[in-house]
Amino acid sequence: MVTSSPNATTAAGTASPGPTQPGRLAGLGRVLAANKSLFGLLILMVFVSLYSPNFLTVDNLLNILRQTSINAIIAFGMTFVILTAGIDLSVGSVLAFTGAVCASLVAANVSLWVAIPATLVLGAMLGATSGLIISVGGVQPFIATLVGMTALRGATLVFTEGRPIGTIDGASADAFWALGGAYLFGVPLPVLIMIAVFLLCWFVLSHMRFGRQVYALGGNEQVARLAGIAVGRVKVAVYAVSGLLAALAGVIITARLESAQPTAGTSYELDAIAAVVLGGTSLMGGRGTLFGTLVGALIIGVLNNALNLMDVSSYYQMIAKGAVILLAVLVDSRGKARGS
Repeated sequence: MVTSSPNATTAAGTASPGPTQPGRLAGLGRVLAANKSLFGLLILMVFVSLYSPNFLTVDNLLNILRQTSINAIIAFGMTFVILTAGIDLSVGSVLAFTGAVCASLVAANVSLWVAIPATLVLGAMLGATSGLIISVGGVQPFIATLVGMTALRGATLVFTEGRPIGTIDGASADAFWALGGAYLFGVPLPVLIMIAVFLLCWFVLSHMRFGRQVYALGGNEQVARLAGIAVGRVKVAVYAVSGLLAALAGVIITARLESAQPTAGTSYELDAIAAVVLGGTSLMGGRGTLFGTLVGALIIGVLNNALNLMDVSSYYQMIAKGAVILLAVLVDSRGKARGS
């Protein structure tokens, strides 16, 4: 009969030990680091719910999602740009200009099946123009999109003559309003549009060749060029995506307000950039996720809602928002320093 020796049993027993306490803590630390934006959102929601019992009501949460949807849609496009180490300061002005064009088409009784696609194509063309200036002209993204922001804001004021353009008298006024104000299955339609855009953009970035090229370009442009990636085309494409989604946001907000305001979209580019940064996307490019951007947009939405519930002045809200963004950037920078 074969018997096992005590030494063999001891060796077998110590061959595959369970995870140690330091190992568990290290694993937990990695999870927290990878999802710090999500944990930050949850902590913020807990604190606000303790202060205001009305925060977690269904109506208030739906209101937060509806208010967040515009910034989130713009931020999804901004994510494409920032992943390539670029920046797009023109999205607020693109929103205003395309919204004014869409309102004028609806007011002129142009079919929505023509007006909305034409507006989205216009937004994509405006974004692609910035991309061409950057890729062909060799202009820095900050300068190129700053020029676009200024020129399009002026063009909007000229086009509207400084006055709102109403859509309420158009033949398709009710159907157009539904894009921004209607509910489907108890959920605001802009929120459902935001979810659809998120899923589409996530699929492009995660499962398509173009998405891999975006990350490669942001990681190292020279290496991407040597790998055969058409760097110029990718840059034009990401700015076109940013312009298209800014135009979509312009259509939604114009529909909800039933008019196009010449000052619409002012500072929206800053909120979009803030959402991307809060979500953990690196301004140096090559690192970030679309889900992080969604979480970042929700953090801004929850913060704005919380400050409103606390009756905090809008002036202080801007200061608080700036402080939160700065804190997020500092935490991200410390995380990178420890990782290196």
